[in-house]
Amino acid sequence: MKYINKNLTIEKISVEAISKRFGTPAYCYSYDQLRKNITNFKKNFSSLSPLICFAIKSNTNLNLIKEIKKFGLGADVVSMGELMLAIKAGINPKKIVFSGVGKTSAEISYAINKKILLINAESQSEIKEINRIAKLKNKKVQVGIRLNPNTDAKTLNQISTGRKENKFGVNSKTFLELVNYCKNSNNIILKCLSVHIGSQILDYKPYVKMLKAINKTINRANFKFEFIDLGGGMGISYNNNKKLNYKKYNIAIKKFIKNHKSKIIFEPGRSIVGNIGILISKIIYIKKSEKKNFVILDAAMNDLMRPALYGAIHKTLPSIKNRKISKKTYELVGPICESTDKFSTLQKFQNLKEKDIIVICDVGAYGMSLSSNYNVRPKPIELLIKGSKIKVIKKRQNHSDLI
Repeated sequence: MKYINKNLTIEKISVEAISKRFGTPAYCYSYDQLRKNITNFKKNFSSLSPLICFAIKSNTNLNLIKEIKKFGLGADVVSMGELMLAIKAGINPKKIVFSGVGKTSAEISYAINKKILLINAESQSEIKEINRIAKLKNKKVQVGIRLNPNTDAKTLNQISTGRKENKFGVNSKTFLELVNYCKNSNNIILKCLSVHIGSQILDYKPYVKMLKAINKTINRANFKFEFIDLGGGMGISYNNNKKLNYKKYNIAIKKFIKNHKSKIIFEPGRSIVGNIGILISKIIYIKKSEKKNFVILDAAMNDLMRPALYGAIHKTLPSIKNRKISKKTYELVGPICESTDKFSTLQKFQNLKEKDIIVICDVGAYGMSLSSNYNVRPKPIELLIKGSKIKVIKKRQNHSDLI
């Protein structure tokens, strides 16, 4: 995005023009930024020749997943619905890994029938259930075991997944027991050690610590894993310029691989789609108060949950830039009947007025995928911007869809 003659544009189209044509709130995704992100990710890890499995949970738009598939990416899924979505998008089942702590018998059965690459199990009970279903079907199933490396990713508690107090994976002792269980099964083929320590990680050091924990466990297991699934979690710059040092992470992985000769799997989501998306919203009312002015938008927490759920802060921009700065503090809020329905507090922001268009940035990951119909509010339209072309990739819901 950039300003051209004071008008904010996404690729070659102004935000004002998009809002007039398609209404608000509206999610817009930049195809060019998507292409750059995927190319950059591949380039950073090219020496590893990894299997890159896009984390479907980060963005579940079918048409966007179809575009991602064209770049050769596979999929990381955590539910039967996401698996069905990945297959419908045309992703090769042999490039799909199924993660998640609570796979039901129906989900496991469906995954086995679809012959996906890996079911990454996260407990002893799950391994036994996979074995039971595989035996009934008289099939051999490729699995991974998710290790909890007790590694703190130093991000928000709500998105940490690699500490011993988190629900994900198994400790080293249980991991070794499950390796032996799989060795003695006629229906399970152990292929992978899986790990994922959290999300929005901007420091490579927790990854280095994670690799050391994996190395220790593999040495104790005395087992040759065809795949090491390192998960995802690579962060993006939401409101600062801090970036993950991919080069140092890559060096650490190469050092690790020298001892184990396994194929690396990554499960990036946010780093692929996070900064490709914006949410366009219109100011309904400005309510003045003594200390600040409440800017009430037509977008709400049902459209973008991250600020209410995590306290996440997204950069906010006006669609038309001017030089007059307000002396008042603005608090951007939605119309939902919850005090947490707010997006940001802005100081020294330009003067705003009712009916102005506001843009909330970096919403491509966990924006629409976390959206809901709370307060019986229809979900926004989703648009893919490619140069000067706009494609509707999901229609706006209307009330008759819901009622």
